[in-house]
Amino acid sequence: MAKDRSEPDLDRELADLPRELRWREWMRRIEAVLFASASPVPREDLARVVGQGASVDLLIEDLSSALEGRAFEIARVTGGWMFRTRSAYGPAIRAAADVGGQFLDLSDFDVAVLAAIAYHQPITRDGLKDIFGKEISRDLIGRLHVRELIGTGPRSPQRGAPYTFVTTEQFLVAFDLESLRDLPNEEQLADSGLVE
Repeated sequence: MAKDRSEPDLDRELADLPRELRWREWMRRIEAVLFASASPVPREDLARVVGQGASVDLLIEDLSSALEGRAFEIARVTGGWMFRTRSAYGPAIRAAADVGGQFLDLSDFDVAVLAAIAYHQPITRDGLKDIFGKEISRDLIGRLHVRELIGTGPRSPQRGAPYTFVTTEQFLVAFDLESLRDLPNEEQLADSGLVE
């Protein structure tokens, strides 16, 4: 008989431990879950490893404080949390490890197309052509799709309707955004010199 995922053999309450030790154990459990996950872990999943009265947000906050000065941090991404190496250590990682497939290495135009998709999604290739004044190659769309930075969006129910493109969770992770609301606004883009 399969076990119900919501009721594993796990003492969530830890009633036999003093309050301070119980809190530390819950922090360690959250740390273990985040460490083991390759994608952001939502609050509901983290709540499955702590006691009824425990605040996942406060546990995350305390765990983040405990990680101060470490090479990695907890980042909030797409409604969940994940471990991420602090950006200051990016050059060291690239120098020592084979992360070529993980490093984005996008051209300015690739980033511009991603930004257009992010700001105007769902958008068609014709919509992108209107923005850039030229056809966006299938090769570029394919590369962004393979890197899981974009996905296929909704289509009109009419026959032959064009595909649309949307950004993905991986896009948010890659650009250190919690949600699309964290995209810079027009004034911020102008201040940074990215748009006129």
